[in-house]
Amino acid sequence: MKHASAFLVCFLLWNASLRAEQQEGLYWLGRVVTAAQKLNYAGTFSYRNGGIEETSRITHLFEAAGERERLEVLDGSPRELIRNNDEVKCYLPESHTLIIDKRAQRRTFPALLPASLSSLTEYYLIRKGPLGRVAEHESQIIYLEPKDDLRYGQQLWIDVNSGLLLKSSLLNERNQPIETFAFTQLRIGGAIEPEALKSKYLAQSGKWRVQQVQAIDSRAEDATWQFNAELPGFRKLTNLKRQTRSDGTESLHMVFSDGLAAISVFIEALPDKPDLGMVSMGAINVYRRAAGKHLLVVMGETPPATLKRLGDGIEPKRK
Repeated sequence: MKHASAFLVCFLLWNASLRAEQQEGLYWLGRVVTAAQKLNYAGTFSYRNGGIEETSRITHLFEAAGERERLEVLDGSPRELIRNNDEVKCYLPESHTLIIDKRAQRRTFPALLPASLSSLTEYYLIRKGPLGRVAEHESQIIYLEPKDDLRYGQQLWIDVNSGLLLKSSLLNERNQPIETFAFTQLRIGGAIEPEALKSKYLAQSGKWRVQQVQAIDSRAEDATWQFNAELPGFRKLTNLKRQTRSDGTESLHMVFSDGLAAISVFIEALPDKPDLGMVSMGAINVYRRAAGKHLLVVMGETPPATLKRLGDGIEPKRK
């Protein structure tokens, strides 16, 4: 009996310590969410994903009207994103195309975390690591370790003073980095000049082809598709009908997330020669399969088996 009581005391102490560690981890993640939205910052960061390497320059302003941001890709094909809250304008100068999305969903570095963090502890073990140093800023390392094989882990470097995310690595099942964002130069705080947030292509935009990404809520489409394979922790966040091509072609776009990892499902008309199967591009995996006269495209930064499990369970409902 004494041994059983001692074991119970040890278990309770361990459990209390684990909960305290989780809460401290959530505190740091909460600082990241707030800092990415409400701080002024400007800097240069690198992105690595498989064989892809890019350098980008970002300028972010928070004011009474909300967030404004300019992101310019400095390597390879020139691209520039101008964000005003949820509206994103993407300039592609090589094709003289301007894409406007007024309901942009994807989070970009350093704003990679969701506003709500409450569900993360159910599927990730969050623990505090040692101190580090990134772009001349002292950082606190936080680990997010998945509790199953449906998602990848993450390692985050968080600025000790401001809470801004300085570096992030997505880790595969062997704990190897498969995608990394990292600031190489960064200024936090201070004034941001309005000119720094304007597109360098603004004066030329009248000559460009403008492509509006039309997206409307499409809950009625739920009645036509069934999802037979549930993924624990992943819930549907959006259900949109999008028109992204000038020929009027529409696709159904659904986003599932566990609060950290996100999976996009696109359902559209099946082309004559569909490219089916699994494709991996660094951390991003894409699974394509045919379902009747439709093409299903399931993509996300999750293990391939997760996407296949979800995609194989999507079928049109019988009338």
